[in-house]
Amino acid sequence: TLDLHLFKPAEVGDLVPGYLDECRKRGILQVRIVHGKGTGQLRERVHSILRRIPGVESFGLAQGAMGGWGATVVQLSRGR
Repeated sequence: TLDLHLFKPAEVGDLVPGYLDECRKRGILQVRIVHGKGTGQLRERVHSILRRIPGVESFGLAQGAMGGWGATVVQLSRGR
């Protein structure tokens, strides 16, 4: 889980790809990114970044128990 509550949208451009790269290297292929519910700016920034990362197979809002629309679950591919 990557908790971005304390970050501004402009601050996550390198953080999210770097975190996902480390997860993939360690064999962690499903990641939850907590962006909070707020205004949706951080969520939209995270989703915009995820769309551009080749190693992201899919992503979507988490189920209720995992944070609902305040978190995004990311599925990473095995290879690079």
